[in-house]
Amino acid sequence: MEKRDYYFDNAKFILILFVVFGHLIQSYIDKNSIIEAVYKFIYTFHMPAFILVSGYFAKGFYNKGYIWKLTKKLILPYLIFQTIYTVFYYYLYDKSTLAVDPLNPQWALWFLLSLFCWNLLLLAFAKLKPIPSLALAFAIGLLVGYADWISNYLSLSRTFVFFPLFLLGYFMERKTFSRLTETKSKIITSVIILAVLVSMYLFPDWNEKWLLGSKPYDVLGAEVPYSALLRAGVYILNIVMVLCFFSYVPDKKYFFTKWGKNTLYVYLLHGFLIKTFRASDVSNHYSFDIGTYVILALVSFVLSILLSSKFITSLTQPIIELRANKWKKFKERFKVGFLHLKRMLGNE
Repeated sequence: MEKRDYYFDNAKFILILFVVFGHLIQSYIDKNSIIEAVYKFIYTFHMPAFILVSGYFAKGFYNKGYIWKLTKKLILPYLIFQTIYTVFYYYLYDKSTLAVDPLNPQWALWFLLSLFCWNLLLLAFAKLKPIPSLALAFAIGLLVGYADWISNYLSLSRTFVFFPLFLLGYFMERKTFSRLTETKSKIITSVIILAVLVSMYLFPDWNEKWLLGSKPYDVLGAEVPYSALLRAGVYILNIVMVLCFFSYVPDKKYFFTKWGKNTLYVYLLHGFLIKTFRASDVSNHYSFDIGTYVILALVSFVLSILLSSKFITSLTQPIIELRANKWKKFKERFKVGFLHLKRMLGNE
């Protein structure tokens, strides 16, 4: 059995924590300029880093049965949760109609659909050498913004816009990440991180939707001649910030490392809690200050741990991984515990 790389497990858990926190504060960033800057700062790297590391682990795409395994891992859960979220929103927002549309991903589900497509695109792009392959991918990502019909439908916009980052991860080697964690690299990345964070605060009018990759240029309000240049700048920002993030990821085993392998569970499940919170009276009437956001950060941490726990993964594995191994173990442990408790009560 191949030993897990703690570095990437740590990275994935930290990233999913940022994802949950970013989604939790998204509707309330206008209440505090510092938090707005933090929010934009997070979005410069958290999903790009997830995408890059997904590409890094896609090196076995040419193995026999890989596409079928990927279909079971991504497309089937996508269809299941697309239906579940549609029903959930129907009741949460008291909608008048209930219609499941598998071609327009609900909220965060775009990532599953795009991840599947990125792996398929490797069939063509991996045949080229790294430089021409990446150049072509970035060119497509820049040009696709001019097509105003490419948006959320089938997650096409994000698929093409973020594919270069996935492809970059595919071409990267483990030693590259190791070099990033060296002390001299951290000195440089620390300066960059501080500069970007300060810039986000000093220029609050900058449209963070450029970081989402989901809209064509005309929706983003950019002047046509300069649109591709702006996206090119965002690409540079994404790559630099992703490298900065990975320079600070620890490579040893910590208490949170084990949860890094369950980020898919957190990603798929946290939306139910986040959307419920946003629709609640608590979110609409609560006074938001810095202390509140600290509490929300702690809540994000607890949610990430809870949704990564054995209890939750055991309950939801049948619909997320379409397997019941953890569920069977959970039932066995529950049965043993119940019998033990029964014996204890019988002896009293």
